[in-house]
Amino acid sequence: MRRHPRRGEAGSEVTEAPSAGRADIGRRIGVGLMYGLWKPRVLGAWKVPAAGPAILAVNHSHNIDGPMVMGVAPRPTHFLIKKEAFVGPLDPFLLGIGQLKVDRTTADRTAITQALGVLENGGVLGIFPEGTRGDGDFASLRAGLSYFAVRSGAPIVPVAVLGSTEWRGRLIKGLPPLRSRVDVVFGDPFEAGDGSGRRTRTALDEATVRIQKQLTAHLENARRLTGR
Repeated sequence: MRRHPRRGEAGSEVTEAPSAGRADIGRRIGVGLMYGLWKPRVLGAWKVPAAGPAILAVNHSHNIDGPMVMGVAPRPTHFLIKKEAFVGPLDPFLLGIGQLKVDRTTADRTAITQALGVLENGGVLGIFPEGTRGDGDFASLRAGLSYFAVRSGAPIVPVAVLGSTEWRGRLIKGLPPLRSRVDVVFGDPFEAGDGSGRRTRTALDEATVRIQKQLTAHLENARRLTGR
């Protein structure tokens, strides 16, 4: 049996996937914070598969988008988060609640292995397919989402977070006003691949096009449903 390297071994990285138990701790913390500070309105959470691997593809326009989804999703979620966020006490905290640190400047093999491990273990992987905060409109997708979806065969669940950037809070300018409403809309799961099982560059590019159409359509529908 192949032994996973452990923390503290010379020249090694921790590559085993974090446990769902850790992510569940993060979910419990997120529930308390998100519902305590704001008023989430969650639509379509029942569409997330109740078991088995799944990928949540979340639009990203504000720093609270990840914690918000983590707190309202029906299953514990392991998010791929840029390594720049793992500073000071946030580093052990984020790792302790099962989140994945990724270096966006390179092909981060440790993060890739851990993310695939989450899916192989039947867990839920959270991804911001735009790669960074922006308008949150899925206008430009990076290749990571298509790679994980095609490689693992896990269904993608589109998630739209709306309302996190509409107003600035009076007490904390960088956050939405306390007790304001933030909508989180889950969409229908879909397969990224074409059924051929191909993992070539062309297949991934084609999958990215299909994914972008699905995510854009979901965002438009979410805006109609919420009036935002």
